[in-house]
Amino acid sequence: MSEKFDVVVIGAGPGGYVAAIKSAKLGMKTAVIEEREVGGTCLNRGCIPAKAMIHASTLYREIKEADRFGISASDVTYDFEKILEYKEQTTGQLVQGVEQLLQANGVTRYYGKGTLFEGKKVKITGNEEQFVEAENVILASGSKPLILPIRGMDLPRVLTSDELFKLREVPKSLVIIGGGVISVEFATVYSALGSKVTILEAMPRLVPNMDKEIAQNLKLILKKRGVESHTSAAVQGVHMEGDTCVCTFVEKEKEQTVEAEYVLCAVGRCPNTDGLFAEGAAPDMERGRVLVNDKFESSIPGVYAIGDLIFGAQLAHAASAQGIVVAEQLAGKEPSVNLDVVPGCVYTDPEIASAGITEDAAKEQGIKVKTGKFIMSANGKSLITKEERGFIKIVADEETDVILGAQMMCARATDMVGEFVTAIANKAFKGDKKLKKVVIGVHIRRIMKESEKPWKKQRVERSTLYQRKRNRTVQQ
Repeated sequence: MSEKFDVVVIGAGPGGYVAAIKSAKLGMKTAVIEEREVGGTCLNRGCIPAKAMIHASTLYREIKEADRFGISASDVTYDFEKILEYKEQTTGQLVQGVEQLLQANGVTRYYGKGTLFEGKKVKITGNEEQFVEAENVILASGSKPLILPIRGMDLPRVLTSDELFKLREVPKSLVIIGGGVISVEFATVYSALGSKVTILEAMPRLVPNMDKEIAQNLKLILKKRGVESHTSAAVQGVHMEGDTCVCTFVEKEKEQTVEAEYVLCAVGRCPNTDGLFAEGAAPDMERGRVLVNDKFESSIPGVYAIGDLIFGAQLAHAASAQGIVVAEQLAGKEPSVNLDVVPGCVYTDPEIASAGITEDAAKEQGIKVKTGKFIMSANGKSLITKEERGFIKIVADEETDVILGAQMMCARATDMVGEFVTAIANKAFKGDKKLKKVVIGVHIRRIMKESEKPWKKQRVERSTLYQRKRNRTVQQ
């Protein structure tokens, strides 16, 4: 006889494990099914290991440049094996923490592959096969690297981000196909460690979903650090000449080649639905993604989908927020998180963060806006740390002054963007003195509390992703 649960979650990434813990906290009998380590891509093959390597490589670069602060350091070197050890220890500690949270909250943990069958039955394929039944199923199996359908992508030296993390040595040279977030973060790491890095981006600019001015500044900063970037570059394929990868691309109607020891394919991610549905059990889908309504329910009543399985932002903190909302709805509670404003961050140096709409997006939507811009070279902390290159831009409605968006390129941008999320979610405006109720917006995970407010003088004490609505004190 199969065990029955109120909620069964397939996948224990940032969306799945948060949904499972929240469901259990709200009194529902909950199980989570995961065939790999808990934490998903974020903890094991994405956010956390990438940020650990960014921290180590940035620290190495800063030590070499410490002379500008009157500190001399000679013969500065790094041990890449120890950097990897530090990265893996960090990941392992967090994974263990999630396992303990699941156990402490009474979530039943199944090890194996979860497959949805008709009637909300789920088969678990692990050391042995077993079935569980659920009143509600939350699909949270995440995503996997997208592979371009061009020649040479199956070559042993053409890697995905998963495989790049497994390298035990720093490549002498690296070509990165794609100029999005994953690309520029890896470029930051490996250029700091001495690799010759070349980025090939098909769109007219790097990080194409970000503000145009941010993209322009980022390209200049990367160039100063030795990273060569080609935009509007259509990659045709990769072939080997001995141990060297030769990547062919077309830029400005001219075919060119670039050589490297390795090639990284970083053109995005696609939903991981391998083995997720039994025959006849799949909900309505489009382009590989599960279609859901405003409550994240699929075409099958009682079957929900969150995170990278659905259309929308492919971000760990977005998946976590969606998991919380689904759990609260299943428990008959009012959702405590506003999902309308989801910030995006890039952990380059300087950091990049964005919330709401950009100036260009507003114009495309026919919204009349005005912008306020603060150059970080006028900020005392930025001058002290010599991180003065950057800016903060705020986009507001021309008539009402309501804040619609914020784009930041500066030190600690990823820490500060949460304040703008709160402002945008609450439709704050310049001179707003009476915010009666602050609705919680989606905050970047692992934010530190530090904020700065150019252009607008109000300060709203930060709310976190996991807090409920409560009154806030607003200071002019």
